[in-house]
Amino acid sequence: MCRAPLAAVLAAVLAGGVLTGCSARDAGQAGPTATPAPTTRPSSARTPPPADRTAPATALAVGTRRLALTRGADRPLPVTIWYPARGAAGDEPRAGAPVAAGRFPVALFSHGLHGRPEDYAPLLARWAAAGFVVAAPAYPHTARDVARFEVFDVVNQPADAAHVLTAVLGLDKAARDPLRGHLDTERVAAAGHSAGGITTVGLFTAARDPRLDAGIVLAGSALGVGTAFSGAAAPQLFVHGERDDVVSHAAGRAAYDAVPWPKAMLSLPGADHGGSLLRSDNPLFTVVADTTVEFLRWTLYGDRAAKRRLPAAATRGGLGVLENRL
Repeated sequence: MCRAPLAAVLAAVLAGGVLTGCSARDAGQAGPTATPAPTTRPSSARTPPPADRTAPATALAVGTRRLALTRGADRPLPVTIWYPARGAAGDEPRAGAPVAAGRFPVALFSHGLHGRPEDYAPLLARWAAAGFVVAAPAYPHTARDVARFEVFDVVNQPADAAHVLTAVLGLDKAARDPLRGHLDTERVAAAGHSAGGITTVGLFTAARDPRLDAGIVLAGSALGVGTAFSGAAAPQLFVHGERDDVVSHAAGRAAYDAVPWPKAMLSLPGADHGGSLLRSDNPLFTVVADTTVEFLRWTLYGDRAAKRRLPAAATRGGLGVLENRL
């Protein structure tokens, strides 16, 4: 449950059309004006993934590392990276483990209000074990334990996310960096939970980042960033609990309905705002993890078999209901 009273959150939304999102523990609101992402990046349409490429068939070991990034004097952006590593699959992620052989697509993940990247470690490690490099920044004014928490700062996070993505993709050509030559910089997704889901929607609307090929919105909405989806088609997966009392299922559904590209929405009748994402012992966690992995395998690797498997993963055990327009 979030600490902020639900009534206060709803009042804020109704009063100003403001933006609401939180981690599994907290809630808040922010204003409606998004800061555009930098406009110096290439704007050409992305090429589709190769039609018959397949993702790694077996799970990989996982390594972790930290980057100390900043975007301006008051915007520190420490980043945690999960990546495929050498070693035995199934072991705990190891800091500084050697990178596995190969080139891996990249996913950028945004946390919810009062969240931290490590809150989502079980999910993000699953993505890395499936063959993706996952970069998760802690945002300067909305993460837990920051010096100055400012809920309205959420609207600046799409630009932060774009800055982080530029730095991480640059590691593929950085001399002596462990990830040099291991990043597939042409296959990139953005994902996020709650306010991080709103940040993700912003990367496809108000601050469209042309480098992105796909998006995953977990318990998010379009409040504050709008639904003017633009640019080259980028498939989207929405995941939302029907018992979410922080960001309503209807709000997530409204954003999903506005997506003009291939899309799917996984509704979880028994899920709240964050438990299915943060607790690996929750049966819903497996449904969310497996569905998102198959979606990333299809959108970033072009793995057609993964696309065919996705509906079964989403509805396994009767825990989820999938609307599939992919």
